[in-house]
Amino acid sequence: MDVKKKYQEYTLHLQKIADLRYAIAVLQWDQETYMPQKGAAFRAQQIATLSEMSHEMFTRESFKNLLQDLMAGGGLDETAQKNVSLSWYDYTQQQKVSGDFVRRLSEAISTSFQAWVSAKSAGNFSLFEKELTALLALKKQEADLLGYEAHPYNALLNQYERGCTVSLLDRVFNSLQQPLKKILDAITASPQVTDDFLRRHYPKDQQWAFGMELMKQLGFDFTAGRQDIAEHPFTTNFSSQDVRLTTRIDEHDFSNMTWSCIHECGHGLYEQGIPASAYGLPLGEFTSLSIHESQSRLWENNVGRSFDSWQYFYPQAQQYFPEALKEVPLQQFYKGINKVQPSFIRTEADELTYHFHVLIRYELEKKLLDNQLAVKDIPAYWNDQYYKLLGIRVPDDKKGCLQDVHWSHGSFGYFPTYSLGSFYAAQFFDAAKKNIPNLSPAITNGNYKPLLDWLRISVHAHGRRFTSEELCERICGSPLNIDYFIQYATAKYRDIYGFKEE
Repeated sequence: MDVKKKYQEYTLHLQKIADLRYAIAVLQWDQETYMPQKGAAFRAQQIATLSEMSHEMFTRESFKNLLQDLMAGGGLDETAQKNVSLSWYDYTQQQKVSGDFVRRLSEAISTSFQAWVSAKSAGNFSLFEKELTALLALKKQEADLLGYEAHPYNALLNQYERGCTVSLLDRVFNSLQQPLKKILDAITASPQVTDDFLRRHYPKDQQWAFGMELMKQLGFDFTAGRQDIAEHPFTTNFSSQDVRLTTRIDEHDFSNMTWSCIHECGHGLYEQGIPASAYGLPLGEFTSLSIHESQSRLWENNVGRSFDSWQYFYPQAQQYFPEALKEVPLQQFYKGINKVQPSFIRTEADELTYHFHVLIRYELEKKLLDNQLAVKDIPAYWNDQYYKLLGIRVPDDKKGCLQDVHWSHGSFGYFPTYSLGSFYAAQFFDAAKKNIPNLSPAITNGNYKPLLDWLRISVHAHGRRFTSEELCERICGSPLNIDYFIQYATAKYRDIYGFKEE
């Protein structure tokens, strides 16, 4: 057997599949940005057809035989071996579902997305209930087809975070709640900071220009990507050389677009840092969703809400928005952008109460998957949990259970990765400060290159070579430890709110 020729055949086959998958991504990006309303039905058909074709190419018998030949033949270097072994794992997962099922799931997702858009616009969950019920039934079927131990949710979690389980997440969230509540109680007992200036008038065009400037200075390459407007901010890519970000703008909320831009920029920087030479191969894909979220949350919070960053960016913000910010001192601005207060919208939540937003969704999804909760009961359960955990009464479905796009995409199991990502981000940023000389002064001077270069080498360049935990141990010398997040949060918010640590 000519191993080199076989591996070349393997590579070309995966690149053809990648061409199909990224064509699907283009159609989905257009669906959420520019597609006219009447295009929905044919777009669903187009995406379903390409999804079925992609699945068929990946699970055909000839590709299985090729993978087995490559694994048995020897002669591959370590990188090639890793690609093939990851492809074999992917094959064993994908062959559990049929092409017909992939088509039906794709069609249900497209239909569900359009229903969600209409329901959110109307603020009426009942307009989404039928489509979500149908989609959830397919996700339950998918869990059964993939197989699981202990809980059906584990099968779906594994799609986003390989090896992640309900048992593991329960331990993480249980260990988080007490120390996080301790910080929140200390903040509640302290004088509240003011952030009313963030809701003054910030013209749309100036916000767009400022957001673009932020992302350029953080290092996003606009010759290899772009930004557009969407109902719910997201990032997608069609290669590492074509990364698409989206945001949304509220003229009376400075925070909405600003940290949406920084968050999605973090995702975009990761995608642009994955080696283009590995296009279509497993090592040309991101590690996991929690590691992807670690990148967005690191830039959004550890960097984007830091005093160091705004020493540099705030004078620029005052130039863009002189009427709103000219009389607001930097220290007041910094405290205001880090105000901790229960709120309705996850994407706009402070970085502490944020994790209760995630916890509510995690518990809800578990109950949906094991039939403890029906789709029609989501609004009531949601509203009850927001009052129980955050002490706020949800006024309507738009600010409640319709706010996220994820369920309309069938992304059950995604939400927990947001919290995991925040915890990895705190641990990675601690390692960055230890490994990058003079990182704080560099950020204060608007120089983000040392941090981005370090992330490129430490995280981005590896693709899927390591699991999340393997990558964490490689970077930090230890597995995930939420103590890094608690220590970071305690120090930061003690400074902002002036409470004393017990």
